[in-house]
Amino acid sequence: MTEAAPAPFTVDDYRSRMDRAARAAADAGLAGVLVAPGPDLVWLTGYRVPAETERLTLLVLVPGQDPELVVPALEAPDAARATGAPALRLRDWTDGVDPYGLTAPLLDARGRFAVSDNAWAMHLLGIQSRLPDSSYVSLSESLPMLRAVKDAAELDRLAAAGAAADAAYDEIRRLPFAGRRETEVAADLDALLRKFGHEQVDFTIVGSGPNGASPHHEAGERVIERGDMVVLDFGGLRHGYGSDTTRTVHVGEPTAEERRIHDVVREAQDAACRAVRPGIACQEVDRVARAVITEAGYGEYFIHRTGHGIGVTTHEPPYMIEGEEQPLVPGMCFSVEPGIYLPGRFGVRIEDIVTVTEDGGRRLNTTSHELALVN
Repeated sequence: MTEAAPAPFTVDDYRSRMDRAARAAADAGLAGVLVAPGPDLVWLTGYRVPAETERLTLLVLVPGQDPELVVPALEAPDAARATGAPALRLRDWTDGVDPYGLTAPLLDARGRFAVSDNAWAMHLLGIQSRLPDSSYVSLSESLPMLRAVKDAAELDRLAAAGAAADAAYDEIRRLPFAGRRETEVAADLDALLRKFGHEQVDFTIVGSGPNGASPHHEAGERVIERGDMVVLDFGGLRHGYGSDTTRTVHVGEPTAEERRIHDVVREAQDAACRAVRPGIACQEVDRVARAVITEAGYGEYFIHRTGHGIGVTTHEPPYMIEGEEQPLVPGMCFSVEPGIYLPGRFGVRIEDIVTVTEDGGRRLNTTSHELALVN
């Protein structure tokens, strides 16, 4: 794909995100948000920590205070070059200095803080040792919708990532399958995603024959045979935003049963996508897909949630699952991916990314849902 790269996010974009996070914390009755290196830090500041390190890096967002980033001195120059850095106060520390003692004065000693899920226990316990009356909750549980509603620029990136994944699928189904190992097809998918602009490939599931009955099967050395159903689930990041799509293909002519099961999954996926609209609960999307599959007699073989959010990571809130009563809001993006898995035989899954619009939903994947026949 040769279209121009999207305009980069600005310091005002990052400032707005940090302000939003601090306000959300206050609204939730929290004293602030503590963000360790990872996708939350990238989304909030544009700063991607250059390498895994045991040294403390921590963004501190407290309502009514300027955002501060506690960062090792040897990494401070990289942090200062991040797009969102002008909206931050950098507080660097050198080896031999107690970083927890440096961080503690920034926090309410008796406060309850949301902490990004990937924070190291060592660092959280270090801070708590300096503030024994403080307490902590996970960011995904306390502020699950923080990254869930995408703005126009984020939606453009997600749409472009989806189009790139679609282009990869259009090419992979024209390549030979029979007589090749799953790992070979997975390598082709990886190369195609990169060809169409992905800077990072997160997964290339190729589940042939009985392996397709395992939803998260890792591509292995099984040789794909004529007569196999093959589940292809692949995605990664393009311009920092995720793709994730699944199509199920068949090597040669399928049986009547294989066609029927594929049709059931296709109908369930289509019904769930058509159900998307503002105001309905996330669980309703799951219920709609599950009802179609259950009515067809395969309910016990649909063994996972119907969908997950997507953004700067390929799995994030919201989740389309029973019990999730969060209402859909325009700008939310998530997968719709029902499946049927017959142990020891084969599996079928169809997945699109869908974004909630003002009056319904829009698919970000547009390749055919028909059962594609491959060689």
